[in-house]
Amino acid sequence: MSSLHEFATWEPLLRLLRADNARSLAAPGGHVAGQISHYGWSLPLRRRIPRPGQAAQVEDMQDEFDAVQRVQGALAESGADSISFTAEISPAGRTVLYLIGHGPAVEPGIGGPHPGSLILVEDSVPEPWRRLPDPVPGAGPAPSVDLALLERTLRERIPGAIGATDAEIAATEARLGVALPDELKVLYRVTRARWEDWGEDYVVAERVFTAVGCELFPLDDLYIADAPSRPCPWRFAALESVVTRPDATVQGLVGSPGWIAFGDNGGGDRIAVDLTPGPRGHTGQIIMLNHEDNIGAGRLADSLTSLVLNGPGPGHCGPHGDDPPAVARVNIRSLSSVQAAAHPGLEVLSIGVWDSEPLSLAPLTGLPRLRTLTAYPGTLADPLEIAKLTGLEFLELGPDDWRVLLDAAAVPRSLSAAAIEVQGARHPLPIVALANELLALWDRPPITRTILEGHLAPGA
Repeated sequence: MSSLHEFATWEPLLRLLRADNARSLAAPGGHVAGQISHYGWSLPLRRRIPRPGQAAQVEDMQDEFDAVQRVQGALAESGADSISFTAEISPAGRTVLYLIGHGPAVEPGIGGPHPGSLILVEDSVPEPWRRLPDPVPGAGPAPSVDLALLERTLRERIPGAIGATDAEIAATEARLGVALPDELKVLYRVTRARWEDWGEDYVVAERVFTAVGCELFPLDDLYIADAPSRPCPWRFAALESVVTRPDATVQGLVGSPGWIAFGDNGGGDRIAVDLTPGPRGHTGQIIMLNHEDNIGAGRLADSLTSLVLNGPGPGHCGPHGDDPPAVARVNIRSLSSVQAAAHPGLEVLSIGVWDSEPLSLAPLTGLPRLRTLTAYPGTLADPLEIAKLTGLEFLELGPDDWRVLLDAAAVPRSLSAAAIEVQGARHPLPIVALANELLALWDRPPITRTILEGHLAPGA
């Protein structure tokens, strides 16, 4: 048994939680809940206010750090990535701690103890992550491509650089499963961009990056920026859609087998050669994948030659235009009705905060592309109308709406994933039980609960 499942491991943290939540714990149904992972934690603890004119100090939170690190050490020992918990602590100190293990069928929740998306179909991904590039007949290199000028410019800017051999380039092509475009071969024949080749000198490295126009990856670190290389939790990914306008230079994809990432802009945004351009783009154009976006890319230059000679452009993605959107939102600040959102191209509908009469989903019946529906708790007039939406692959509802569907055996069997929208400080255990009912419909591994009992001395 891992120390993660020993009460003593949790005792210092439980004492802090009891001290900061004494009143709520003493109320009927009182509990505290949180989540801890290797990289962070979400806990209902009050932060000490620093003295006027002084920033917060590490020692102000040392007790919290020490208690969390004790759990994190046990987490690493157990091999788990994260764990959620809830605890009931009586005024006398009697404590019941529930450890919640999400298992392989559940994504971690975001910033709280409740489960994230339930993966009902193993290894499933949302539709945008399954999309491949459309063919663009007639696409070709930009007029700015000039291999001789590119090589001459690079050799002038970084004299004495160690270039890759033909064998090293061939090995990279074999690893990637795609032939490198000629401009990229020219670049790496001038410099293979290895840290050791630069004598581990940041000044030399910066000179190379300035010469190229980006922080260049070593040849061995090139990768295909396809959809799997850009992972995203289901509950966010399901809200995306692939849109490529007729005048777009870059296809609005999550990723592409023709996007070869070879650099970074220094801020986490990937720079890639695009071999699958949009309708108005060029084969071999240079694009940037923004690390804050789940989908799409912007063009930096129409060729590597242009990038090196002229520097990068803004890299913005183009607007989606005025066509009816594939993604629609109904709430107090967006669309005012489901009817206004409904059209044959609708893929995603999110119903948010609503202060009028609950909404009917009848206008959505028969829409051929609708695949995602999320509805804030209390916004639906009749959750059973969901049973008529036969193409859904993702559904997010509040606990009460899910209860209606489960009791009526009306949960759509087309789903690949689902999520429970929890508002407020609801006790995690009923939410876990509800999630396990949904997982059981697809014979998926359930969320586990481990119960630990102990006693915290009142004055300790």
